[in-house]
Amino acid sequence: MVITARQKRGQTLAGELLVWQLAIVVIVLAAVAAVSLSQSKATFDRVEGRRVTALAEEMAGNPLVRTQLVRPAPAEMLAPLLQSTLTRSGVTSATVADADGEIVASTNPTLVGTRMPSDGPQVAEGRGWSGELPVNGVTELVAQAPVLGAEDDKARRIKAGDHLGTVMIGRASPSVGQRLVGASSYLLVYLGVASVLGVAGSWLLARRIKQQTFGMEPREIAGLAEHREAMLFGIAEGVVALDPQQRLTLVNAVGRGLLDLPENCVGMSLADLGIEGRLYDVLAGTADEAEPGGGRRDEVVVRRGRVLVMNRMDVTKDGRRLGSVTTLRDRTELAQLERELGSFRSTTELLRAQAHEFSNQLHTISGLIQIGEHDEVVRYVRALRKHRESLDLNLTSRVRDRAVAALLMAKSSLAAERKVRLKISERTALERLEPTDSADVATVLGNLVDNAVDAAAAGDDDHDAWVEVELRQDASSVEIVVRDSGPGVAPELAQEVFSHGFTTKAAQGGDRGIGLALTRLVCKRRGGEVSVANTRAGAMFTARMSVGRPADLATEGVR
Repeated sequence: MVITARQKRGQTLAGELLVWQLAIVVIVLAAVAAVSLSQSKATFDRVEGRRVTALAEEMAGNPLVRTQLVRPAPAEMLAPLLQSTLTRSGVTSATVADADGEIVASTNPTLVGTRMPSDGPQVAEGRGWSGELPVNGVTELVAQAPVLGAEDDKARRIKAGDHLGTVMIGRASPSVGQRLVGASSYLLVYLGVASVLGVAGSWLLARRIKQQTFGMEPREIAGLAEHREAMLFGIAEGVVALDPQQRLTLVNAVGRGLLDLPENCVGMSLADLGIEGRLYDVLAGTADEAEPGGGRRDEVVVRRGRVLVMNRMDVTKDGRRLGSVTTLRDRTELAQLERELGSFRSTTELLRAQAHEFSNQLHTISGLIQIGEHDEVVRYVRALRKHRESLDLNLTSRVRDRAVAALLMAKSSLAAERKVRLKISERTALERLEPTDSADVATVLGNLVDNAVDAAAAGDDDHDAWVEVELRQDASSVEIVVRDSGPGVAPELAQEVFSHGFTTKAAQGGDRGIGLALTRLVCKRRGGEVSVANTRAGAMFTARMSVGRPADLATEGVR
């Protein structure tokens, strides 16, 4: 077994191709030999059939045959004629029978007195016939011709045209071996030419295939295929391979599911699959930035409700570009966890901002008491209370959903800490929502306000930084409009800012995230959309999403 295994391992691709090529040559030669034998037989039947027919008709028209057939003991006179014909023409047999079909003379004496073999009534009806018949155990190509009376003979009661007998001339058919020997000359030529062409063709073919397979043998290619199947279809990440023409050469089940591709996608181009935009840029490698070596790392792409993180690398061999391989990871659940963690983080930031604000207010009150300005302390406390009551009243009267109102209160404190004034538009009107609707509205609103505060705080210190929030609601949808006094969004990023998964900070050159991508994902999941536009004051983000029926106030109070 060890020796057999070593022999199998030692068999090269060129050797296998040579063996198969020679096998094909042998098959072709066998087919050529069969065709040659068939053609040889057809030629023999055609040429020899004409010759024996002519000899049979010539002998049937001989006056000696006509006169002797009607006399007693015709064999004595006909035997020399038959033997002479046999010697002169080189046929195998010559036979003469009377009108009753009994052989009266033959070059084979054992046939005298037997019945003339026949394959039909043609001769008895006065017509000639030719074909193959078994004569004395040997298959011969024979021709039979009727012997007809030439003139009336009243003494023998013969009329002109009467059937007097039959002449049969036979030529033994050559055997298969004899035909092969006859055709051996050109068969050997065929064998030599085919062998030379087969060896040369197999060598050239092996060289061509080895170039295309980078010198690997079949066992190595089979091993790579097995390893590839085990690796690509046994991992939890999606894998997509493209050739230089952007056609899919490989995609595993996970990648096909993440990108929502059809079963027969392999071999199709990205354009045929309808892939465009950000996803096309990452897969094709046409995005702006790239890692050394032609790759891209941790690119965030939103694809049909999923947040995908993609890593792309170019594949080269001996300086020749073979294509690219991109891996995909689904971060949708992670994005959901980040959203939930963001709510806890917002609460923490709110408490910290409020503690900082209260600390500053206590310091002011303490200082006023120390300098003896007691009346001023009273006025300061009243002003603080009036401001708080005004903010609470403005929010609660316009935003009746408690979660969204609490979020705006938290964002107001955080914005004030960064010297940004958060305003609630007078056109704001939001009723209480179902818990799931409220959570999604809070997610979108929180992300948009955070980006707006970052943009407003990044402006000049001299100008009044502000962010305005407007919430509008109808029977089936909620519209969120967030305006800021920042520098706005560059026109070339106005659409890409969402499809790329950038935050506003990323659009300005910072780290990349999934804040706005998550915002768009939530809106699309609810049948809406988010867009951005520049105004004279700054940027304006508008988000729309459908919601369920507003919760009943009494029921909400019981809860």
